[in-house]
Amino acid sequence: MSDLATIGVTGMAVMGSNLARNFARNGYRVALHNRTHAKTEAVMNEHGDEGDFVPSESTADFVASLERPRRIIIMVKAGGPTDAVIDELTPLLEEGDIVVDGGNANFEDTRRREAALRERGLHFVGVGISGGEVGALEGPSIMPGGSKESYAALGPMLEKISAQVDGEPCCAWMGPDGAGHFVKMVHNGIEYADMQFIAESYDVLSAAGMTAAEIAEVFRGWNTGELDSFLVEITADVLAQADARSGEPLVEVIVDAAEQKGTGRWTVQTALEMGVPVSAIAEAVFARSASGDSAIRDACRGVLSGPERRVDAERQQLVDDVRQALWSSKVVAYAQGLEQIRRASEDYGWGVDIATVARIWRGGCIIRARLLKQISDEYAAHRLATLLVAPSIKQGLAERQDAWRRVVAQATAAGVPVPGFSIALAYYDTMRAERLPAALVQGLRDNFGAHTYRRTDAPGTFHTLWAQDRSEVQTD
Repeated sequence: MSDLATIGVTGMAVMGSNLARNFARNGYRVALHNRTHAKTEAVMNEHGDEGDFVPSESTADFVASLERPRRIIIMVKAGGPTDAVIDELTPLLEEGDIVVDGGNANFEDTRRREAALRERGLHFVGVGISGGEVGALEGPSIMPGGSKESYAALGPMLEKISAQVDGEPCCAWMGPDGAGHFVKMVHNGIEYADMQFIAESYDVLSAAGMTAAEIAEVFRGWNTGELDSFLVEITADVLAQADARSGEPLVEVIVDAAEQKGTGRWTVQTALEMGVPVSAIAEAVFARSASGDSAIRDACRGVLSGPERRVDAERQQLVDDVRQALWSSKVVAYAQGLEQIRRASEDYGWGVDIATVARIWRGGCIIRARLLKQISDEYAAHRLATLLVAPSIKQGLAERQDAWRRVVAQATAAGVPVPGFSIALAYYDTMRAERLPAALVQGLRDNFGAHTYRRTDAPGTFHTLWAQDRSEVQTD
């Protein structure tokens, strides 16, 4: 038996060390490295008995401790730190070796790095890993990109350490170069939207006079049905938690300003560049920004007039309506995110299979939910222009839309902001409309800027001579 390690992990912060421990627990010999060797020593002291580890103090020793082709996973901060590690590793590697970035990298950086390492005969794999610290240790959802050859050597190992649902690994090859990190980016964008919808559900029920503990029980009940998901599960936990200092619900003593690390913003920025409407995801990103804008909120609080934030409705009916609004809005966010992945796959030639994306999100990741099996099955069975027209989804939205509309109307009348629910419903209505007021927008653009327009009854583009006799001319 070789003394060489099968796989190596450099970067021994919590995510990196937990991923290394996961590999070891699954029977792999794992090489460990960190820029500061003390962290490697700490991992060995605390967890060295969990498996077969090969710690190294220097990068050269770390590389030398790996069998060929070398499989090296980088788990450091995105951006410059990742580039620095790659620059240090590559002179020590040989043709066919595989360098993996397991961080939340921008997919464009992954594309750049993959092209640069390919010229040196090396494989670069951008891997999206979702599940947080616990997932990294116990089984995350894993979204690898890169070459097919690299997946042949790396994929079986990633599949083994990933979450397993119905006997299937929550890991699959997404496509070349930046596909894996793009899919993970959109996953995080959907995550932003999902949390915003959940927060709005809590806010509406709270405005109806329900306590945090009562709403926790509502979410706990929801988690046994169609809304069964990790985020709904932990929402019940957070709302039920009492503050150790005051005895009040913890949620009521947490400052109401949500922070973000950037992947949701990347999702929206990329969608804007692609021309893909991800309005529900964008609204969730903007809602976080609005919550943290203390200067404007302080200036407006107590100054702007409006209703008293009291939702008057029969409690059980409202709870059921909010459940249906939450499900419907979640579907819209999934529809928008998956369409963004499909369009990127088309633009970049990745060949991403949307049914597979939904399938590997069923376990391990933050947005894991019962709904994802339904989504995966629908994409596997049908050629869908959008998730919204999938047979079971279309029926579900039709059955729930009255409740969805009631929630938005009641919340708006009471002055309870529901930007996520509202924008998701607006997108649904936009997509089903026979005709949109965009016709007027085009008319206005032609009036002030001669931007032209198309007609419903004739091919070509046209312009009205607004400043002259208002006759129409064909421009092509």
